[in-house]
Amino acid sequence: MPQAHRLSQLCKARDLLCDVTGPAVSIAAAAREASMSPHHFIRRFTAAFGETPHQYRTRERMTAAQRLLARGHSVTEVCLEIGFASLGSFSTLFTREVGMSPATYQRSLRRSVYIPDWTPHPPSCLLLMGGPDAIAIFEKTFRKF
Repeated sequence: MPQAHRLSQLCKARDLLCDVTGPAVSIAAAAREASMSPHHFIRRFTAAFGETPHQYRTRERMTAAQRLLARGHSVTEVCLEIGFASLGSFSTLFTREVGMSPATYQRSLRRSVYIPDWTPHPPSCLLLMGGPDAIAIFEKTFRKF
């Protein structure tokens, strides 16, 4: 039973660490929540969850950042929302963890949005230059999508 109690304490501490929009939680505060010394807490947390508390918090912050960027928030808003004071350090960490800059990530999501029942329309220059024959070719080629 003591093992289950320790895991329960670690889960409470993990819940503190996963709140990325609230004030920053120190390792000492999380360790107090788990009723352990900071050093013992880090060792137990790593053994239980496979990553250090710092790695866990960083991953949670990047996940929250990706979610906010996908919703259309600006990079600066996201940076401040998840607790970074420096836009440069946020961008550097995001790029290292995700593999692209926050702005590039956001643009890549915009390109991959599917709009149902969308069909391309012939450009106006096609109407002027090609006339009805060009429009018929356009219809035949592009309306299949």
